[in-house]
Amino acid sequence: MSQKILKSIQNVPATFIGNNTNWALETISIDSRSLQNGPQTLFFALVGANNDAHQYIKDLIATGVQNFVVTYIPKECEGKANFFVVQNTLIALQQFAANYRSLFNFPIIGLTGSNGKTIVKEWLNFLLSPDYNVIRSPKSYNSQIGVPLSIIAINEQHNLGIFEAGISTRSEMDKLQEIVKPTIGILTNIGTAHDEGFVNTEEKISEKLKLFKHVEVLIYHKNKIIDLIVDSEINLFSWSFNDKSASVFVSKKSVLDKTVLNIEFGQEYYEIKIPFQDEASVENAITCLMVLLYFKYDEKTIQNRMELLYPVEMRLKVKNGINNCSIIDDSYSSDFQSLKIALDFLESQKQYKKKTVILSDIFQSGLSNDELYTRVSQLIVSNKIDRVIGIGETISAFEKKFVNCVSYKTTAEFIAKFNDLNFANETILIKGARTFQFEEIVALLEEKTHETVLEINLNAISDNLNFFKSKLKPNVKIMVMVKAFGYGNGGFEIAKLLEHHKVDYLGVAFADEGILLKSAGIHLPIMVLNPETTSFPAIIQHQLEPEIYSLKGLHAFLKIAEQKQLNQFPIHIKLDTGMHRLGFEDNTIDDLIATLKGNQTVKVKSILSHMATSDNLEFKDFAYAQIDLFEKLSSKLMSELQITPLRHILNTSGISNFQEAQYDMVRLGIGLYGVSNDAEEQKQLENVGTLKSIISQIRTISKGESVGYGRRFIAEKPTKIATIPIGYADGISRGWGNELGFVMIKNAKAYIVGSICMDMLMVDVTDIECLEGDQVIIFGECPTVSYIAKKLNTIPYEILTSVSQRVKRVFYR
Repeated sequence: MSQKILKSIQNVPATFIGNNTNWALETISIDSRSLQNGPQTLFFALVGANNDAHQYIKDLIATGVQNFVVTYIPKECEGKANFFVVQNTLIALQQFAANYRSLFNFPIIGLTGSNGKTIVKEWLNFLLSPDYNVIRSPKSYNSQIGVPLSIIAINEQHNLGIFEAGISTRSEMDKLQEIVKPTIGILTNIGTAHDEGFVNTEEKISEKLKLFKHVEVLIYHKNKIIDLIVDSEINLFSWSFNDKSASVFVSKKSVLDKTVLNIEFGQEYYEIKIPFQDEASVENAITCLMVLLYFKYDEKTIQNRMELLYPVEMRLKVKNGINNCSIIDDSYSSDFQSLKIALDFLESQKQYKKKTVILSDIFQSGLSNDELYTRVSQLIVSNKIDRVIGIGETISAFEKKFVNCVSYKTTAEFIAKFNDLNFANETILIKGARTFQFEEIVALLEEKTHETVLEINLNAISDNLNFFKSKLKPNVKIMVMVKAFGYGNGGFEIAKLLEHHKVDYLGVAFADEGILLKSAGIHLPIMVLNPETTSFPAIIQHQLEPEIYSLKGLHAFLKIAEQKQLNQFPIHIKLDTGMHRLGFEDNTIDDLIATLKGNQTVKVKSILSHMATSDNLEFKDFAYAQIDLFEKLSSKLMSELQITPLRHILNTSGISNFQEAQYDMVRLGIGLYGVSNDAEEQKQLENVGTLKSIISQIRTISKGESVGYGRRFIAEKPTKIATIPIGYADGISRGWGNELGFVMIKNAKAYIVGSICMDMLMVDVTDIECLEGDQVIIFGECPTVSYIAKKLNTIPYEILTSVSQRVKRVFYR
């Protein structure tokens, strides 16, 4: 790989500045936080709207990285490494990947569409891997950055590639086409995703079709719009349920829990069974079938393999484990690229210092087993993994390549020895190919709770954070509020992610919240916004930073600070500019100054205030009056005390509505969790939390029969009732019952009937085809917490923070 990387970077227009040309490059990186960076890394210093990786080059050099692609050389790094200086590092990364791709000549399947890309890619890998050494995009790496990183993983042993390409607006696909250069094209379902980036559906399809301008064939679901737009010179291979002119005509019927597809292909007629009934899975399966037909697989092979398709888990999940463990569940895939991603995720989410990896045999690396497990061992070492448990014939044969490793030939053998392994107080990554059935290991290690869960999308939190960062002026810092158990979403896991994103401060309401985070290993500075005087000793002990909002509180803290002989301990001064909740008012500023002047035990780290109406522009004049008063009082403090602390007054709504008052820092709260008071801004935010449960039981009641306490629902006709194991003890307002509220089952609204109980609620599913055990959405994309709050005449904060801690949180990427 070293020579191919070298050749690819040398063909990128760049000015080389450096001394050492004895390169041994084996890997590409864009993440300064990755423990996998080292002497054999070529690091691309990408520049985004809110982050410039050039600022981390000095630290990377200290870790051994010697080769960088940059737009400029930081002054303190001159002469200390090799630099390829380019005009734009993202474009250079894309050019590098395009150069690298051109060094290989084998079939490449390129996929694009609105939905189904990752599922189709994973299924094609399963269907084709018995006959090909497949390289594919890891996870959903289909963006302007993800595609180059996927391509760079190709090596000499691969003979088939499957790569996704995703776009959100115009002019993006041309770049991805140059990188992927697919020989076979697949267009999956075209839906509403990213509609806002295009004038209309036709433009979106036209942009996506640019991926296929040099393919030998395009496989797609026959569609009149596509037929009108697609280049007439492209060979089309289409399928349809209703258009006999398609290359393949399909009819279907449901049999038990399967779908039987009747295929009419030229003069051939046969049946294929697939283990799904939902529309999306059936369509994705047919797309895969089309590839098998194009590759001229025989009928029996197609039938056998298609019937073995399986649900694809596309997410890395963080779960609570037994004996105070944290579990990262990636139990459905085991390839080298996704292992690198999973190990980075482990580092970003580790809750305990001790790290264990349970790893199956790795397939389709394109490397010899000796080279593969040597590289895996190097990854394990660089990520400072304490214990490796290998499962599989091959990894067992290479056990000696790993330090502190025990191996088992089969999953069953591991399970038989499970009780001897003493899992406790550690973070465990479970990474296995599907054939090893590692879900059984997850079940053993996972803490047992009831079936109601709140799923937290960590990608969505990252996206929302970046959205608000994009609104900030240069050098404005950001504090993120993780009080109230992360607005109900979970404290530590979100704090760990925010630390990974290098936010400047975390904010909590009370000292015990901050103590929990510090005790769990969070190193970011944490501000306690409502400290009680009794908590001051604990705040000092755990290096938290108190907000001081009264002379009484200040004197109490100074007394303890003097007793403990503190020096310049950070405090934060709260000013009341109109909220009239907490804070120093205008008439107490002189006393505050007199108390602080000359005092060396504390240091005023910041001055802050809180806006009362930042979310309501009807009170714009009041908001500006608050900002003016804050400017006046804070300036007086700074002048009299001769200090230059951070100043901050804006919360989530203020960030958007009063950008001129960003000062030195802003405080991001509920916006991080995907909630905005502005309808247009709400469209830009990602849903973070989805509260899910299941159907416990279904019964049919007769006309005149009632449901629940107080007989508040009486059936007017025979009615099918489903009971869901979630109630007001889990945080569901009783006011949401009695047919005001609903849940989603099978993408249909099921209205809540009768009173909500402590641990259960009942819904009408008369017109919904559902079974006991089926999934139920309480809130998420629909209904949203904002919708529920509006109906209940409250605010989204209350809906989110009401979700009980007895509801299990599952974090995923």
